[in-house]
Amino acid sequence: MSQAEAVGPAGAGRSRNPLWTFGILRSELTTTLRRWRTLALLGVLAAVPVLIGIAVRIETSDGSPAGSDGGGPAFLSQVTNNGLFLVFAALSVTLPVFLPMAVGVVAGDSIAGEAGAGTLRYLLVAPAGRTRLLLAKYASTLVFCLVATVVVAASALAVGALLFPVGEVTTISGTQIGFGEGLLRAGLIAVAVAASLIGFAALGLFVSTLTGSGIAAMATTVGVLITVQILDSIPQLSGMHPYLFPHYWLSFADLLRDPVYWDDVVKNLGLQGLYAAVFGSAAWARFTAKDITA
Repeated sequence: MSQAEAVGPAGAGRSRNPLWTFGILRSELTTTLRRWRTLALLGVLAAVPVLIGIAVRIETSDGSPAGSDGGGPAFLSQVTNNGLFLVFAALSVTLPVFLPMAVGVVAGDSIAGEAGAGTLRYLLVAPAGRTRLLLAKYASTLVFCLVATVVVAASALAVGALLFPVGEVTTISGTQIGFGEGLLRAGLIAVAVAASLIGFAALGLFVSTLTGSGIAAMATTVGVLITVQILDSIPQLSGMHPYLFPHYWLSFADLLRDPVYWDDVVKNLGLQGLYAAVFGSAAWARFTAKDITA
């Protein structure tokens, strides 16, 4: 079988020129962020805070406070008093479902999509190597995690400032901080939310190395997300909850305490790092050992 037909585990591409690494990463980022599918996902994410803000505005137009019935996402009741809280409310809504589903689509398609399109073998012929290609795919997925989170936060901040007053922020602890510090807390929370997706992105990358169908990889990754979310909501399985990757996702709320409560935030980051190490290693072992025929 010729090199154009298959690239085995010891295939071409052993150059150690660092310029190839940056070139591949830049190419992956450009490709990922310019796809219509990616832009559509970002558009949907940006629309969520708009819908929440309009809904709260309509609900409070009769003078009743938002979430007065005790329902709704976290921070929703504070949005009418300070539009900055729309950032926190939007992130609490999108993190459990919308953000990870978007990341699952991008991560699941990263390798399998190339294989399904017949372009993966040509990428491996270039002097970059499988490890660098895999790292570039993972890095571009992590950048998407950050971009998607920032899109949600920026949209929420714009809508919140447009529809509601802004000013000093009342923390969960009951103290008040200035609007500038509140913005810094919002930025820190956005970074924490993006970091919460590191482990799931590695899991999606691993799934993507198992199949040559991008659709199958995306569906499997999202299916795993839904399954784990269900397991994390069953009280009888509380013993395993601390080991499930989404368990500490909403710990970002502790960054709005005064002083900041770091325990669960650190646990979340450690858990994400563990998942990234395990599934990143599994993805590398799988990807570097298999024959590429597409």
